[in-house]
Amino acid sequence: MSIGEIEQDFREKISTKIRLAPEGVDRFRVFTPFLFEDGDHLAIVLKREGERWLLSDEAHTYMHLTYDIDERDLHIGTRQKIISNTLSTFRVEDRQGELTLDVQDERYGDALYSFIQALLKISDVSYLSRGRVKSTFAEDFQVLLRRVVPEERMSFDWSDKEHDDRGIYTVDCRINNMPRPLFVHALSNDGKTRDATIALLQFEKWGIPFRSLAIFEDQESINRKVLSRFSDVCEKQFSSLTANRERIVRFLEENLFPVND
Repeated sequence: MSIGEIEQDFREKISTKIRLAPEGVDRFRVFTPFLFEDGDHLAIVLKREGERWLLSDEAHTYMHLTYDIDERDLHIGTRQKIISNTLSTFRVEDRQGELTLDVQDERYGDALYSFIQALLKISDVSYLSRGRVKSTFAEDFQVLLRRVVPEERMSFDWSDKEHDDRGIYTVDCRINNMPRPLFVHALSNDGKTRDATIALLQFEKWGIPFRSLAIFEDQESINRKVLSRFSDVCEKQFSSLTANRERIVRFLEENLFPVND
């Protein structure tokens, strides 16, 4: 594929805002709209090594995390487990701090999609350093849905097995037996909101019919740019569960019927 075709593949598979900028021989900076929580852009390079093309963060992701976390703490405990599981899931290689992903079978768009999600998931370990008090938001979310929706019509932590046998793109709750199933996301932070954005875009790409609903723990705490991108793909949102319980109940009751999957 030519560089123009690669750039077009990136735009078709991920975002029309992606562009490539040459930085020497067989090396291109990949500019995307995806950001770390503090607003910095992901650092991604497409480059040739021998006979293969690969994507690299050139060690920027770990460096970015060390602004808030001691580098040694990235390699122990829960943080290490999250990073290790993410690398394994997305088949990303850690080359002494440089994260890379080989492009297989000229599937450039698919490779970049996976690489972006891996970098964003790894960046989420920063949440573990903030000493946040564990909230009951996830439990309250399920209790509220069970108050309205029959148990047999709900699937929590749902993924589309036909297209996604590894369960990478998930929905907090899928409500079925409707003309279009309702995909409900419970969003407590920037990381969850970014993941939901990516998942909804992927479901659209696969041609899966659905409606979307988001319930935030506190929408005001979400990064403005992260929220803006999510709002482009989500049909209905409630800014908080606590302040909107009855509105959420009313919305669900009004949309549960007619019963047709």
